[in-house]
Amino acid sequence: MLSYPQMLWDTLFGFLALYLLTKLLGKTQISQLTAFDFISAIILGELVGNAMFDDKASILEMGFVLFLWGGLLYSIEIVTQKFKGTRALFEGQPEIVIRRGKLIRDVMKKNKLDVNQLQHLLREKDVFSVREVEYAILETNGAISVLKKSDYQTPTRKDMKLAPQPANLSVTLINDGEIIYDNLEEKNLSEEWLLEQLKEHGYDNVKDVFYAEYLKDEEMLVLPFVNRGKPKK
Repeated sequence: MLSYPQMLWDTLFGFLALYLLTKLLGKTQISQLTAFDFISAIILGELVGNAMFDDKASILEMGFVLFLWGGLLYSIEIVTQKFKGTRALFEGQPEIVIRRGKLIRDVMKKNKLDVNQLQHLLREKDVFSVREVEYAILETNGAISVLKKSDYQTPTRKDMKLAPQPANLSVTLINDGEIIYDNLEEKNLSEEWLLEQLKEHGYDNVKDVFYAEYLKDEEMLVLPFVNRGKPKK
């Protein structure tokens, strides 16, 4: 049986190795994972888990296996970047499941996608009827991209022949009762200004505010703690 110090070092090494591999491979979000990436991650985790609790496996042996497996994954990433023809093999390719409002049954069958599953994916895109869809594409990560029919698309300022307006990015000024001073400085705002804004919303103490968001030319959004927040006056 492994000693506690040995388990500690194995765990720390496994954590650090997996972290570095994740950064190296560049998969920062679960939504970026293809089926191949998902299977590879499971196998990689299994290798580390088994090695951590195997008293016959040393850190060097664990490191060798991780280096070997990580090297294979990285090599595949390089190959798919340089040779486009290999991407379909390792990453899969998008499939059109709705074309010009028509369900493509063969494609759905090939991807083991039934109508109920398709409706669920459409609802995640705020589409509650197939009749609204002109094209729907099943992506390699299992998500779906939707192009609505023109009758169901939200009109833009360009469609309505209105003058364009600059797009501004909102910033968080208070999070969980604490002021985000870096964001205040970025927007050239002062703490005094923020406190004055809070008073106008009925809050005398920053600790009473769960979340505050600033957007240029818009009223500041201030949300209290639900369980102990002071209601807006």
